[in-house]
Amino acid sequence: MERKDFLRKSVGFLGLAVNVPSLLNFKLKDDEESATTCSVTNSETAGPFPTIAPASYVRSNIVTDNRTGVAFTINITINNTNGNCAAYQGALVDIWHCDKDGYYSEYGGTGMQSVNYTTVHFLRGRQVTDANGLVTFTSIFPGWYSGRATHIHVHIYKPDGTSLLVTQIAFPEGTTSAVVLVNASTANGYTKGMTGYTYNASDNVFSDGVTNELSSVAGSVANGYILNHTIYVAGPTLALNELDYTKNQIGQNFPNPVIDTTTIPLMLNANAKVKIELYDLTGRLISTPVNDAYSTGLNNIVIDKNKAKLSSGYYIYKVYIENSNGIYTENKKMLVK
Repeated sequence: MERKDFLRKSVGFLGLAVNVPSLLNFKLKDDEESATTCSVTNSETAGPFPTIAPASYVRSNIVTDNRTGVAFTINITINNTNGNCAAYQGALVDIWHCDKDGYYSEYGGTGMQSVNYTTVHFLRGRQVTDANGLVTFTSIFPGWYSGRATHIHVHIYKPDGTSLLVTQIAFPEGTTSAVVLVNASTANGYTKGMTGYTYNASDNVFSDGVTNELSSVAGSVANGYILNHTIYVAGPTLALNELDYTKNQIGQNFPNPVIDTTTIPLMLNANAKVKIELYDLTGRLISTPVNDAYSTGLNNIVIDKNKAKLSSGYYIYKVYIENSNGIYTENKKMLVK
């Protein structure tokens, strides 16, 4: 293709909206199959200690500043109520919680929290959900403070930074629960025990019920605990009448801007050879990171910016799809940080 032809044809694509919900990982279903019913998880306050600059803390291990306590793994799955309750890939998930003594980083020196932790950033982090809608954080088991049951704060965003849901995660209670056993573990620095503890039923956030906010927690003080929890958000709309399986469809890459890797969703109407070329805005070909065969249905193609030789700036990705139905091409724009 001549450079001037490429640039002329590309301009028309730069402002196009995505034709298919590209941020959702899903499996094709028979037309007769009914959608699963689910409801959005309760919205809750971000509380007095939200993360000040969440985008700065992209990390899975959120134990920093020499925080100590019982080992704790946090597995959070994000599902989309607008997509047959399927896993939501590409969502940004921020979490934060207090340390074993009930203190938050980034705050303090006031009546709300006497100990001053304004210059440190422990127990805060951000991850992007994978194809299963999952993010995993390595942490320590939270302590508690007056008026609140043990909990974790969660804020979920679309990849473009649009807020979807602010919620909180509650913990199971009972004499053999992790909350009771951990807070009895003075050897690990938990000194409060359960005297004065506020249970879920009396907590000002959870007192209306924790039906869709209650996690499952398994493990032991000696070996650590693992929390598993599913949160439902109203993400991109996905209904059968929105998808035309007879057409090839190319989604917008996510996350966008690209930091390390990005995913380009392709809906193929038949098995096809797919080639993806990357151009700068002058029309110069930078690389061809994809040139392979793919199967009918949804394909999430991952591009590594380093392998694709991309530095900071705007690029055009041109997708060629060739199968028994002919040749289909489309261009879209991406930003690399």
